[in-house]
Amino acid sequence: MTNQAPNEARVIPLRPPATRPRPGSGPRPAPAPREPLWRDLVGDVLRRERLAQERTLKDVAEAARISMPYLSEVERGRKEASSEVLAAAAHALGLGLGDLLSRAQDELVRVTARHTGRGRGAPTPSYDGLCLVA
Repeated sequence: MTNQAPNEARVIPLRPPATRPRPGSGPRPAPAPREPLWRDLVGDVLRRERLAQERTLKDVAEAARISMPYLSEVERGRKEASSEVLAAAAHALGLGLGDLLSRAQDELVRVTARHTGRGRGAPTPSYDGLCLVA
C-alpha cells in the first residue's frame, strides 16, 4: 500500500512537453510541388540552346559582352539577370528576347502541367475533388 491519506488526491506526472502531441497535429500532408522560379526556367533555356549549338560559355559570354562566370550563374538560375543581359545572351545565341521568354514560358507550362496533371488550356475544375451524389 501507499502512504497516501484516503482523501488526498493522487498526483500523476505528465509527459515532458517535448513529447506531447500538439493540438491538430498528426500526419501532415506532403507539401505541394513548388512552381519553378523564372530565373531557373530562363537559365535552362539558355543552357539548352547553347549546348544545342555546341558553343562554350566563353564563346557566348564574349558574343554577349557579359562575363563568363556571370553567364554561368544565369544559366544555373543563381542570378536574376536584367532584361538587357537576357537580351544580350539571347542575341548571342541567335534568338530574340521574345523567343527566349516564349521558350521559358512554354517550359513553365510543361513543368506545371506535369505537376498538376493538366495540360495547356485544360479547364480548372470548379470543385475540390469531392463529388456528392444524391
